[in-house]
Amino acid sequence: MQRRLVAGFISDLLIVTASFSLCVWLKPGESAGYFENYLNSFILFLLIWIAISFSFEKYSLFGKTDWLIAIRKIFVVNLVIFFLVTTMMYLFQSFNYSRFIVLGTIGVATIAELSFGSLYYLVYNTQVRDENGSLLGFINGRSSRQHEKVQVLHPKKIPAKYDFRLREEFLKGEIGEEAFDYVIPYAAVDSPNTLVTATTTRFNIDAQIQQSFECIINVRRVNDFRYINKFFESVNAKLPVGGIFIDFFESKNMRKKRILHKFPPGINYLYYALDFIIKRVFPKFALTKKLYFILTRGENRVLSKAEAFGRLYSCGFEILDEKLINKSLYFVAIKVKPPLFPKNPSYGPLIALERIGKDGKPIRVYKMRTMHPFAEYLQDYVYDKAGLQDGGKFRDDFRVTSIGRFMRSFWLDELPMLINLVKGDLKLFGVRPLSRHYFKLYTTELQRLRIRTKPGLIPPFYVDYPKTLEEIMDSELKYLRSYRRHPFLTDWSYFWKAVFNIFFRRYRSK
Repeated sequence: MQRRLVAGFISDLLIVTASFSLCVWLKPGESAGYFENYLNSFILFLLIWIAISFSFEKYSLFGKTDWLIAIRKIFVVNLVIFFLVTTMMYLFQSFNYSRFIVLGTIGVATIAELSFGSLYYLVYNTQVRDENGSLLGFINGRSSRQHEKVQVLHPKKIPAKYDFRLREEFLKGEIGEEAFDYVIPYAAVDSPNTLVTATTTRFNIDAQIQQSFECIINVRRVNDFRYINKFFESVNAKLPVGGIFIDFFESKNMRKKRILHKFPPGINYLYYALDFIIKRVFPKFALTKKLYFILTRGENRVLSKAEAFGRLYSCGFEILDEKLINKSLYFVAIKVKPPLFPKNPSYGPLIALERIGKDGKPIRVYKMRTMHPFAEYLQDYVYDKAGLQDGGKFRDDFRVTSIGRFMRSFWLDELPMLINLVKGDLKLFGVRPLSRHYFKLYTTELQRLRIRTKPGLIPPFYVDYPKTLEEIMDSELKYLRSYRRHPFLTDWSYFWKAVFNIFFRRYRSK
């Protein structure tokens, strides 16, 4: 497979270079002048071509049998290159370049890739191979073994009494000794009530004849699941409460390290920048999300630890254990309840979080995203792991992104809450609307007072500046008791004290 990858890469370099040379030769004028003027630009173009081709795994297509999928992948990837190059020409006002040479190079290279690729697949698929992929002969009989009879190989039948201990060797071969030693304490590998599978689709989980398992071990990484939540939901359905699910994934930080170490300096950051745009920015916007899934089919997606674990929690699991093994994060999850089946989970920059409003009714509070997708389901996990810091926020909250921390420092993430103010869900001053997790941490008296009062945009936190959760509860209790006696005067007094503290004493929520 590695040799095919290198062969595909070198062939593509030759194809693009030849396509560029052909377009320069066909362009009226002195070819030498075009070569001299376009050399630096062509090198940049070649780097972009290589980076995007690697990002979408175009060179790994060789060796696969479905040529229609390969044709679509080549066409779509080259289309992305076309749009990116033309966009760069427009942004940098590079209209002095010949459109014939630039667009012609892309067009000729695409036709050449499709033609040579088709020829390769035509030859490859006329070969007869054994179950190990070794060449047996050609259908047209031109091989040196043309006089031998070609056998039709049937898959081996599984004996009625299957020795489940053979799974140990299978697991060791797939995930290695270290990962195997990590899995063994949580799973009875030699039991028929343990499902060991290597799949990226929920079909292979749903299609199991056995209705229930005590443990499911999957040896394909979560990054390659087309529908991650649907897969987790299918696993949940096959497990009883207390059942174990074991799998692994590559986190975004691991992916970044891998990319930066894989390519030479300079090229690695260019590749990572393009990878960041396509794999992390595209899925977050409605217009580009569909294009992203057309290009990638959901494979090799970027997952943060917060998103992967958040998806598990939303699908009825809790994390029992986790360990970094062979540049992948392995996890052991336990089923605790049925999936939540969240409706319309958001990847975009604007999110609507469920909070407890007046009379205990749920309200949707609008904010700018400062955490990774699905991170809102991890409040119990983060609280159990790290607890709370001064100010009542979670300590070492890995769910918050780098951009999110900056936005929180200047309250940029809370600007959309003005929509809730206009809708009447919030008033200008009052206790902040809480998630169900935080609400459960409060005393019964404070819970009762809270739901009798509409929550607010600016909280009493900025008046008393409490440090611990107990101090926060005392601060809110004092405000709510005062508000019950004198609503308008209490809000008026608290509002101006908060404004003074924010602007002159620089009170901030961490």
